[in-house]
Amino acid sequence: MSSPAAEVVRLLTVRGETLAVAESLTGGLVAAEITEVPGASRAFRGSVTAYATGLKQQLLGVDAGLLAARGAVDPQVAAQMAAGVRKALGADWGIATTGVAGPDPQDGRPVGTVFVAVDGPFGAGPGSASGGKVEALRLNGSRAEIRRESVRSVLTVLLRALADEQTGNERAQDTEQNGGF
Repeated sequence: MSSPAAEVVRLLTVRGETLAVAESLTGGLVAAEITEVPGASRAFRGSVTAYATGLKQQLLGVDAGLLAARGAVDPQVAAQMAAGVRKALGADWGIATTGVAGPDPQDGRPVGTVFVAVDGPFGAGPGSASGGKVEALRLNGSRAEIRRESVRSVLTVLLRALADEQTGNERAQDTEQNGGF
């Protein structure tokens, strides 16, 4: 069976779509995983590693008020990171990771708190208005294990979104072909 990254690259290439990545706690590991796949350049636009909280606002357009009120480890921050990198790098899809890998808690969140987000066209085709999905994770293990699992999780969430979006498009086409029933 192929890796989640290989499957992401394969699906995006077949669909003629592109991906951009925004990372915090994973520090570039998602981009590295994707670029390990031969042919990734056909689908991968690039990434922003916004490890410092201020860079999330400056580079990705995350709301400064949200960051001040809730900190960087927040589901809305993850969603805005994914939408921001999608827009900044001109991609069809954006994914993001933010969380606490340890060894200490951050922003009042315990070690292992992670949010992964996907932003994409969701049924409307390339270039459409964005829509986002966020998944909250509570991970155990070492710092390295938490970071690795965050990479696997964000790619899995993207694969689910791609599958859901494909299924939605197929249903819409079937409805059109069958007279709207």
